Amino acid sequence: MMDKRLTRSDYLFAVTFIFMLVFALGTFFFGLKMGQERSAAKYEELLTKHNEETKQYGAYHQQYLVSYYHTIYQPYREFHKKWFDKMSELESNQSADASLILKDLGKLSKQKYDELSSKTMPDSSPLLQEGLQNYAKSLKLFNEALGNFQAKANSIKGSDLVAEMEKDTYFTEAKKFSLAAQKNYYDAIIKWNETENAQLKHVDVNKPLNLKDWGALSLNVKNDYIAAALAASKNFTSFTPQDLTTRIDEMIASGQSAKMNLANVQQVIEILNATGATRSGDFVRNKSKWYANEVLPQLPFFFSQN
Repeated sequence: MMDKRLTRSDYLFAVTFIFMLVFALGTFFFGLKMGQERSAAKYEELLTKHNEETKQYGAYHQQYLVSYYHTIYQPYREFHKKWFDKMSELESNQSADASLILKDLGKLSKQKYDELSSKTMPDSSPLLQEGLQNYAKSLKLFNEALGNFQAKANSIKGSDLVAEMEKDTYFTEAKKFSLAAQKNYYDAIIKWNETENAQLKHVDVNKPLNLKDWGALSLNVKNDYIAAALAASKNFTSFTPQDLTTRIDEMIASGQSAKMNLANVQQVIEILNATGATRSGDFVRNKSKWYANEVLPQLPFFFSQN
């Protein structure tokens, strides 16, 4: 029989082969680990970025804006609309039962206050939380003030009653909280808009704005500016900020502002308010003409008369 013993070169070849195999496997697993670590680091970075964006903008997702509209804004708006309807009735109809009108308004304000008191907004959405609180405070003060005036309402001429109510501290505070809540909501819309357009052009809502700079703004930024202006001037109106925005744009486009030598937005607002030129629904009636290409959240008051 032939000798089956392995030679020294056979042993050397076997050891070398095993060494190379171990080295190859080690290299493979080392590369795999490095790849996993790099992938983990990459996705951790993406996750961190996503979380930061969520913290900054996610709180004002359109879903929250729509929920707020239906559960907070719209219930308040029902009282808001009834308030202006009844104030107009008191001023124009001297035979109106003023005491009954105030009683009904008081009942409605209490109903809406109770409705809002049971609602909540996410802690991650402070503007919407604050808006809810301000609308609730407004309704509470309206209710208290209406109760104070109800007993003497029929002993005062309707127009005089409205004038007295206009000067009342409780009513003044109620309106102030309403305007603050309105500004909260339009500020939240801006936060939403920033997620759609990271380069959204902003302006300081607390400073005068010339008409040229106004013309370069998006509709949402214009509306936010108007909400701030109404709050600052304590101008409690039946119309929305977008209604006033529309009238300002019309006045500029028609050349009326230039003929009147109006230099900034505040001057135009003063003229429009002094003449009662703005009406609820002006925006919806003129939207297709002026704002067909604007990016807006899917909120009903941008698409139908509120």
